[in-house]
Amino acid sequence: MFIAMNRFKVAKGSEEEFEKVWAERDSHLDEVAGFVEFRLLRGPEAEDHTLFASHTIWRDRDSFDAWTKSEAFRRAHAGAGTRKVLYLGHPQFEGFEVILEGR
Repeated sequence: MFIAMNRFKVAKGSEEEFEKVWAERDSHLDEVAGFVEFRLLRGPEAEDHTLFASHTIWRDRDSFDAWTKSEAFRRAHAGAGTRKVLYLGHPQFEGFEVILEGR
């Protein structure tokens, strides 16, 4: 499995709008082979922002890479640049290969 995360520093006071954008968007993830699961995480607050992370689980790294090159990816991210006022800086991508699982 492969886990892909993007961290967002959401400007104070913009948290509800940021969450609404994610709740109302059409991700098109279900159109791509290898997609397993999605979560939007809300993290700790700092003086000027609240940390959020998008978290997707994929069957493998190749499935994630195919998603990033797909038409579904382009449709899901259309207009993303218009929401830059909601967060500080650029999202920070982090990708992880799952090497151990348990319950």
